[in-house]
Amino acid sequence: MLSRIKQGIRRFLSNSQSNSLSGSNQRDECVVSFVVIVYDMPTQAQNTVRSLLADYQLDARPEDYEVLIVENASANTMSQAFLDSLPPTFSYHLRQETQPTPIHAINYGIERARGDNICVMIDGARLLTPGVVKNIIRGHRLSPRAIVTAPGYHLGYELQQKAVGSGYDVAQEQVLMDSIAWPADGYRLFEIACFSGSCAAGFYLPHGESNCISMPRDLWKALGGYDARFDMRGGGVVNLDLYKRACEYPGITHVFLHGEGTFHQFHGGVTTGGEEAEVRQKFIVAIMEQYQSIRGRKFENPLTNTVYLGELPDQAQKFVQMSSSKKIERMNNTTNAQRVSG
Repeated sequence: MLSRIKQGIRRFLSNSQSNSLSGSNQRDECVVSFVVIVYDMPTQAQNTVRSLLADYQLDARPEDYEVLIVENASANTMSQAFLDSLPPTFSYHLRQETQPTPIHAINYGIERARGDNICVMIDGARLLTPGVVKNIIRGHRLSPRAIVTAPGYHLGYELQQKAVGSGYDVAQEQVLMDSIAWPADGYRLFEIACFSGSCAAGFYLPHGESNCISMPRDLWKALGGYDARFDMRGGGVVNLDLYKRACEYPGITHVFLHGEGTFHQFHGGVTTGGEEAEVRQKFIVAIMEQYQSIRGRKFENPLTNTVYLGELPDQAQKFVQMSSSKKIERMNNTTNAQRVSG
């Protein structure tokens, strides 16, 4: 494993040097396709797409990536005027869906993507930091079997499913975004956010999922895409299932962009708000039970040999500190438990 990573680093450095010398001879292939899934959240989806534009993403060449916006039809679809303003490497696909799940829309997008690698964003309400595109490309250059992921956050200072009980809503969130003048500096999103529930353990302990997960095309094919048996509202825990299967696939290298992130905007989603806490908790129990029914075991976060890649902006340092504290606490607890058992 370590030798493959070292070989990948040498290959990446070699490619970087040759690209810098080749000028107009740089290859024009699409390195990565972003598949962004949208349903009934036009304002939030527009912000997400805005965060994928080349004038927001640092050092991103428009010819290196494409964005497929796949929207399941609702009474609130995205603005046609906004869609018309997008560059030709961004495409929009409005489709009818009879089931309450994004799975078919995701697989639809994967089938139409032309990139060597495909990055799926199952929730189109997630803003990206400005280094996501370039670092996903870097990650795939490290290894031909790289799975590249970014951690997840919620806008606001506590999980949105909790904050909604205190009155958190779209208007309050807009005030927060205005306070950092987004999108002027996308890294300031760290200043108004907290870890999402699936990433609450921090950078150095296992996660349950990523809402920005990129893999080579052949690996998507080997995994069979998203499993349509997860047919509950919102796809249930299909994203956790995909993440676990990908991370545990033989021979992969998990590249983790700890200096980047996806930031969930409030929109009354399936597990982040819009319903009473008791109703939401019953739904979470039900989707976890469905996972156990399909896979024959309870869900557990996958363990990976993680390669950390990318710059660390100053605004993210507090999350580095939190992550280190959680890791040290886990290590101390493990050591104490071994002493007791010994």
